[in-house]
Amino acid sequence: MTSDLIVDIFLSVDGWAGSDGLPGYFGYFGPELEEWITAESDAPQLVVMGRRTYEALAGLPEEAKDASWQRLTELDKVVFSTTLTRVAWPNTRILRGDLAHEIRRLKAGSAVPLRTMGSLSLARQLVSAGLVDRLRLMTFPLFAGGAGRDPAFAGITSADLELAGHRVLDGRILLSEYRPTGKDIPRA
Repeated sequence: MTSDLIVDIFLSVDGWAGSDGLPGYFGYFGPELEEWITAESDAPQLVVMGRRTYEALAGLPEEAKDASWQRLTELDKVVFSTTLTRVAWPNTRILRGDLAHEIRRLKAGSAVPLRTMGSLSLARQLVSAGLVDRLRLMTFPLFAGGAGRDPAFAGITSADLELAGHRVLDGRILLSEYRPTGKDIPRA
């Protein structure tokens, strides 16, 4: 049995996955997005993240710890880091080994899907290594422009994808799901 690896990336139309000075969810948080986040948080999964995402989420102030954060606390989590020596967040462990090897091992031994949360660098490495089974892009309706901080696909390896599904949340946010085909991209 091999579990799927799902990579979620939230980005602006101009391809930024992070920004300086813009609010969370690029300021477009709405009831359908909240419903999607809740449903995804409630699904059985093994959460995979990098050190920076772990530190940001585990270190949230008390007033920001909502029901989704509480559910995340209950889920099993792995943090890829060569610098962390311990984690205080419940149900969390550190993995230091080779990312590709460890993800293959986790996929082979997990009864639930693996899912990245944040961790853009980790997501890029997983896509480039051909380990992603489902890539979900949540595209927010704005050009981040000069406020953009992290180009979502910088340095990523080329890959052919097939559209597996899509839907619109809150009448403005596009959720697209792709599956890698394993084929080469079309060439001229």
